[in-house]
Amino acid sequence: MDLKGLRHDVLCYYIRSYEEHLMSGTSGNASAFDPESGRMVITPSGVDCRKMSEEDLVVTDLQGNVLDGTHKPSSEWRLHAEIYRAFPEARAVLHTHSCYATAFSVVGKEIPEILIEMTVFTDGAVPVSPFAPAGSEQVAKNTAATLRGRHSCLMQNHGVAAFGSSMEEAYVRAVYVEDAAKICSFAMAVGTPRTIAEASSSGCASL
Repeated sequence: MDLKGLRHDVLCYYIRSYEEHLMSGTSGNASAFDPESGRMVITPSGVDCRKMSEEDLVVTDLQGNVLDGTHKPSSEWRLHAEIYRAFPEARAVLHTHSCYATAFSVVGKEIPEILIEMTVFTDGAVPVSPFAPAGSEQVAKNTAATLRGRHSCLMQNHGVAAFGSSMEEAYVRAVYVEDAAKICSFAMAVGTPRTIAEASSSGCASL
């Protein structure tokens, strides 16, 4: 896909993520990567997505050098670049601050595998990467290390990181992380959630 196509997808799914309350204000960020040119299209820093156009998106290399654009790239560009370096199959990254998932990250608790669909969309339970300052090289490395063998994780006291082979795939994974966190939160309010493994081993309860 050319850069114009990547710009379209990044903006489309960034706005969609905002509209579905996966982020607030100017928080969160999205990017797409073209491995042939080594260029990354990423959302700008501090720009309201409701006023954002494709021209506002920033094109950088994986070292953070701005190749095209009038804005600064997202302060989390290191996170995105590290994921593309660590996972050659990655073509898009979405970092959200969705409420329920971020609540789990604030208490340092993984989201247990409580839903059948988590096996497919979140690679099972969703772990938490160690804390590091936002925008730092360390938070990028911590997140990439936690993502080994999976496509999404929580970031301690921060939010969600998800990647995929397309912007749509990264978005769907971030949505399912939030959905699992929300359902788990509701379940914890009325009892003790049972994981898929626990439910499978005990069989169906009699009515």
